Amino acid sequence: MKKKMFSAAAVVASGALVLAGCGGGSSAPEAGETSGEQTGTVRMWVMEGSFSDESRQFLIDEFAKENPGSELKIEVQQWDGIVSKLQTSLASNNESPDLVEIGNTQTTTFTTVGAFADVSDIYPDLGGEDLIQSFVDASTVDGKIFALPIYAGARGVFYRTDLFEQAGIKVPEIIDDFTKAVIELQSKNPEGTDNFSGMYMAAVDVHGIHSYLFAKGFDYAQLEGDKWVGKVNTPESIKALEGLKEIFDGGTKYALDSQAAQKAFEKYFNEGETAVLIGTGNVGKKIDQKYWDENKVGVFAIPSDTPGEPGKTFAGGSNIALAAKAPNPELAKKALKTVFGEGFQKKMAEVDGWVPGNTTYGEGASGPFGDIASKIVSNSKLTPNSPEWGVNFGGGELSEFYGKIAKGEDIKKLADELNALIEEKLNAGK
Repeated sequence: MKKKMFSAAAVVASGALVLAGCGGGSSAPEAGETSGEQTGTVRMWVMEGSFSDESRQFLIDEFAKENPGSELKIEVQQWDGIVSKLQTSLASNNESPDLVEIGNTQTTTFTTVGAFADVSDIYPDLGGEDLIQSFVDASTVDGKIFALPIYAGARGVFYRTDLFEQAGIKVPEIIDDFTKAVIELQSKNPEGTDNFSGMYMAAVDVHGIHSYLFAKGFDYAQLEGDKWVGKVNTPESIKALEGLKEIFDGGTKYALDSQAAQKAFEKYFNEGETAVLIGTGNVGKKIDQKYWDENKVGVFAIPSDTPGEPGKTFAGGSNIALAAKAPNPELAKKALKTVFGEGFQKKMAEVDGWVPGNTTYGEGASGPFGDIASKIVSNSKLTPNSPEWGVNFGGGELSEFYGKIAKGEDIKKLADELNALIEEKLNAGK
């Protein structure tokens, strides 16, 4: 894939992101260039929910210790609307942060248009081949690396073992039985809890929905030759969407939950109002310790159609990149060394429950999923790896689609409409 240069428009008709600033060659410093400043402030954007206060403070303190006189300023951003905010900020000489965390499904949008600096030269110093290579590959354009994996998360199921036992429900071994289990659990409501929900499933929790749908055989699109072909309305995808609708109707009370409430969805579990959550390992850190102490929490991989084999789940995780217009690129490179140092890599694993970007330090991230984490990650799945995907489907478009299903609109009609839109947007300019 040829890397595009910046232009004056924020978004072109093809749907691919293009940022303002460069002419025939970038005037922003390359990753290997020095600004001549020995001290200063590095602004680093991280996403809400990625790192705990403890982990962020550790990183700030470590950077200050390693770079006397300089400061790392961490600014927490919201996932909702982040693509548009990055479009504006990364194109500005005055507003651009130095380092940005970016979701793995959004990375291609920015690596292909000149938004990030080439960090190939420091790749070996930050972990090299010990870094999660699938993330590195997705961030490589024309042999140059423009983003590096900061963390990944295995997505599985947390469930109340005592409520399953009281309801006489066994841990499901295939995905269709999982659907039946949460519906039956909600119907039986073992402890007679008001407004009890079998599981948490919300239209705004797109990553959770993806993990269920992908395990059911759902797909958005596949690249066939040089053209993206939509798969939303295939028989397999329609069947998966019908399973989702069954859960919306009888297995959850949170189908239309708000975005704000979803960000702390573990509260429903902690308050006994739901018995099943789909989430990454760090969610286990947020579940009330009393449930762990009383052996009332269990975990399992989202099942596939084959007993004993985990289903395909959405691969969670983020990359970190050096902005092409970073005010302090050389100092930001030093901050990256702190980020990928043993101290912070182990800290995010132990405190936040992530699999660190440098797999050398992954033992501390076994977390609640234990031995199943590697199987889950190895069988994970991503949304279409296209720069147009993050631009056109990185906001509320997908949650709106699932919200319409939750409200009872015709699934086949909705699938046909989304399929046509995907093909239009992903093939724009081809």
